[in-house]
Amino acid sequence: MDPTLHFDPRPASKNAYRLILAANRDEVYSRPSKAADFWGSNNEILSGLDLEEGKEGGSWLGISKRGKLAALTNYLEARQNPDAQGRGFLVSNYLTDNLDSFAYLRKVSSEAHLYNGFNLLTADFRANEDTLCYYGNKGSSEPIHLKAGIYGLSNSLLETPWRKLQHGKQLFTSVVNKTLPPDGLVQELLHILNNKELNTPDPAQESQGVGFSKAILQALSGVCVRSPGYGTRTNTVILIDREGNVSFTERTMINCDITQWSTNSFHFKLQE
Repeated sequence: MDPTLHFDPRPASKNAYRLILAANRDEVYSRPSKAADFWGSNNEILSGLDLEEGKEGGSWLGISKRGKLAALTNYLEARQNPDAQGRGFLVSNYLTDNLDSFAYLRKVSSEAHLYNGFNLLTADFRANEDTLCYYGNKGSSEPIHLKAGIYGLSNSLLETPWRKLQHGKQLFTSVVNKTLPPDGLVQELLHILNNKELNTPDPAQESQGVGFSKAILQALSGVCVRSPGYGTRTNTVILIDREGNVSFTERTMINCDITQWSTNSFHFKLQE
């Protein structure tokens, strides 16, 4: 499941969350990367990092203590430009940049042709206002502001009703509607992220995935993707509560082995 999130910028209840996000990273198992940790000179940014040659320092999901958050997915398309810029820098650059979420996406939209297909969510969590924005370079030319609600993003445009997205969103919604302590919520979301049920046939996914084999499209239809050498290798759950306390939990595969996993959690307060 690529990012599924519940955004509630001004929660009324004391125990409510401004953000609940659950996301999987699907990637070639052998692609070198660094597990989530704080990076940079002042330990302000928390994310996993790509270590692929030429793409070092890119990321797929990260958050900063200043309340900036970004999440990226690739757009499913058979034809890729091998000379395109690394999409992971779209996340890293936002987390280190001083632009707000919407201004950054306006800038990205003007350079969108330099990249293969992508979707990018950017957010600012601040004491006076929380903002969540979206831009996909295969959709509208302008980024959009997102209102409070539950959103799902896979390898198509935001909220495209692929069966895997609808299934993941349904599971996610049932969990976030329960009254659970934070640890229980994280565990239930991690459980959803590892749901391997295939959501096929899916004409919408298949029509976008022309050029891919039926076996690959079938494997990609699971919330948790499993295929030889490629699939879900990282689960991440991020919670931001009303007071700006952040809980970031990452469960990541070790040694390209689907039976070996390591889980790390980070807790900090936003500098709002």
